[in-house]
Amino acid sequence: MTTETSTLSGAKPRVTVIMPVRNEAGFIELSLGSVLAQSYGLDAMEILIVDGMSDDDTRQRIADIQGRVPEADIRILDNPGRTAPYALNIGIREAGGDVVVRVDGHCEIGPHYVAHAVEHLKHGADGVGGPLETVGEGATARAIAAAMSSRFGVGGVAFRTTEAAGGMAPPLDLEAVREVDTVAFPAYTRAVMDRGGPYNEEFVRNQDDEYNYRLRKAGARLVLAMDMPARYFSRASFRKLWRQYFQYGYWKVRVLQEHPRQMSVRQFVPPLFVLALLISVIVGVWAGPPWAWTSGLVAGSYVIANLLATLAVGASMDEPELAVVWRLPLCFALLHLGYGSGFLVGLIRFVHRW
Repeated sequence: MTTETSTLSGAKPRVTVIMPVRNEAGFIELSLGSVLAQSYGLDAMEILIVDGMSDDDTRQRIADIQGRVPEADIRILDNPGRTAPYALNIGIREAGGDVVVRVDGHCEIGPHYVAHAVEHLKHGADGVGGPLETVGEGATARAIAAAMSSRFGVGGVAFRTTEAAGGMAPPLDLEAVREVDTVAFPAYTRAVMDRGGPYNEEFVRNQDDEYNYRLRKAGARLVLAMDMPARYFSRASFRKLWRQYFQYGYWKVRVLQEHPRQMSVRQFVPPLFVLALLISVIVGVWAGPPWAWTSGLVAGSYVIANLLATLAVGASMDEPELAVVWRLPLCFALLHLGYGSGFLVGLIRFVHRW
């Protein structure tokens, strides 16, 4: 593990927290509250909440918090573009810190998240994030959270499948890091962000993957730090889960077109599965009964793998809930079919962009 010193100067660099939000009335008090509770101290932080023109009570709740914590430097900025990359670019332009940390309105960061991020950035990292615990309220949301935290559900995404030790407030451990391709809720030095340039505002989804690839290509070092845990509150409906992962697959095509080397094998598995399923069904219908078994073989193989993964996830739970476990196969199917279908649609939609 390197102990190389970064370009950050001073014992306590100023930190800008950027929060891209839209219609987060149900979660903003928890997410913003976790930022205000940071051990780093409000005297060295500014908080920029970039709002995508919310039409719920998000702004009023932020104003209520400002009234209760007047010592906090909280500013609300308008985001007429309404998407995350627009919000991040607006926040970056206004940021005055030497360190920039992204915190979404649907998450909760540990009390030492900012302090530990600064220390890792001082000791050789250019960008850092921590393991993400996905949680949910209600049986459906908990099942979605379990699927999104499993290797069968999301492949080898390090920040989703790595479990943090020590709860939400572990001690600083500069050795407990590993280099990764991307991180959730990242902290960057301002210097590396200036080199990387703005976020690509075309990417409604996958903007972090694209941005982090550009940073790494420019020589930046991104690490996953085990002493920076965070919680993410999953979607609470099957429809929203399908939409989320369909968009992930759809916009991943643009990442592929811009940066082919950013892709990994696991990201091609869902679209290949969906394509194989479609082809087998078409062949079975066109060629008649002798070939109908091909679609059954493809679908049956997936069903078996899905059920085995469900049993494995259920067995790993401290207290398995039947209401959660029986929803898991559907959650896995929505993740894979949504992503795969979105990818195939993206291939057609962006065919002129190669």
